[in-house]
Amino acid sequence: MTVSATAEPFWTRVRAALGALSPVRSERGPAYGQAAIARSIGIKPKLGQLIEDELVHGWANAAGRHVSLGLLVIEIDRSTDYFAAYGKQSTDDCVLAVMQAITDVLPRSGDTCLRLGRAGFVVVLPDLPGLMARATAHKITEAVRRLSLAHKESHAGIVTVSLGLAVTNPRGSYDKKFFEAGAEALKKAQRKGIGRLEAVDLRPAQQRKRKAA
Repeated sequence: MTVSATAEPFWTRVRAALGALSPVRSERGPAYGQAAIARSIGIKPKLGQLIEDELVHGWANAAGRHVSLGLLVIEIDRSTDYFAAYGKQSTDDCVLAVMQAITDVLPRSGDTCLRLGRAGFVVVLPDLPGLMARATAHKITEAVRRLSLAHKESHAGIVTVSLGLAVTNPRGSYDKKFFEAGAEALKKAQRKGIGRLEAVDLRPAQQRKRKAA
């Protein structure tokens, strides 16, 4: 029996919540499907461009205010196995529920969760101390676990997420290596198992480089 069959009232509530958001989408521009459920929803024709725009904006914001910038790159664990076991509709429902769970624990009203690929997400966190970014990551992990979405191909038995966290002090124009650092941290977390968090703080290396210059 699939997840959607065993938790239909839950998915009904999710779809109802999505329906309540539709007027907001129509006012801001044409929807691109179910790509972003967040407190702040941006509409762009290409999701990759939407993510880059969010990173560039967050970078400029943090650089202008001389504050740190955090980035969370998140992925549902064993998502390919989930798709094979439960099919497209249940996978879509699962991704939407996880995205909503992430959004619900973001610390500020302007924080946005964006879809990355089939089962990934990106959260840009300007002016959030490293310890608070870590705390947010742990809240996301627990929020997804509390959904208790069945995942028979995972040894956890439920859907979990792994996360990569990168923190930097932006200077100048946006550096794409920042996103790469967060993505690499996620890969490192996934190599260690499921439901993991790996963090990389780029600030010490930046300070050494600036002192040397």
